[in-house]
Amino acid sequence: MSNPKDEIKYVGDSRVRANGRRPNISPSYSEYPGKTEPFWPNFLLKEWMVAVVVLMGILVLTVVAPSPLEPPANPTDTSYIPLPDWYFLFLYQLLKYPWASGDFVLIGILVIPGLAFGSLLLAPWLDRSPYRRPSQRPIATGVMLFAIVAIFYLTYQGATSHATGDETATPPPVEENVAIPADDSEQPSATALDGEQILLGQASCLSCHGNDLSGTQMAPALNDVGSRLSQDEIYDVIKNGRADTIMSGGLFNGSDDELKAVAQWLSEQK
Repeated sequence: MSNPKDEIKYVGDSRVRANGRRPNISPSYSEYPGKTEPFWPNFLLKEWMVAVVVLMGILVLTVVAPSPLEPPANPTDTSYIPLPDWYFLFLYQLLKYPWASGDFVLIGILVIPGLAFGSLLLAPWLDRSPYRRPSQRPIATGVMLFAIVAIFYLTYQGATSHATGDETATPPPVEENVAIPADDSEQPSATALDGEQILLGQASCLSCHGNDLSGTQMAPALNDVGSRLSQDEIYDVIKNGRADTIMSGGLFNGSDDELKAVAQWLSEQK
């Protein structure tokens, strides 16, 4: 009599699950407490919660403190200095220093930003420490703290210099050997100057108010401004600008005496 085991045949069937096969479930990390966790859903849920908090904070700030708007653009204002957005202010301030501007401008626009952002891209390969605590990674922690402090400092300096009007890294050179009249009588007075001729020589004024000062769509007429404003008010508007119009300060190209002569002549136009 033959052995029954010799007659047994095993046939594979794809419909029959193999023993021990389980669905794609994250393994248990109980053996490694505090060191690692599954990406889904533990880690991803934490990242999502942080993103929601940051987004809500940004939305609250935009409602409580809206972004300030500047006056309407004035193409004739040659004294206007544009300012980049706040997240580029640190690069804007960096280009004011002598070692990152002028002959060394390539260092400021290519070398320094390239090294900084290149280091961020290469960080996973440059810092391969297995530790997660910042105290156990002194080089990476120190470089990151230095970058954060530098960005905050340069951003603050860029905003402050623009607010105070100091947009240059070094003060302008002082002219020497300038002849100063010994007697003030040699200086022309405001009444001796021809205010009309001075005004007609101001291209920035004529471009808005018209060649005959009769006004345009951008600015009112000046041939009757004396009936609306006094001489002091006209002087103040020309020198400091006017908030409710596109007129801004610093457009007049001339001395203070010439400005007084123009204000006096305009006050007589009624």
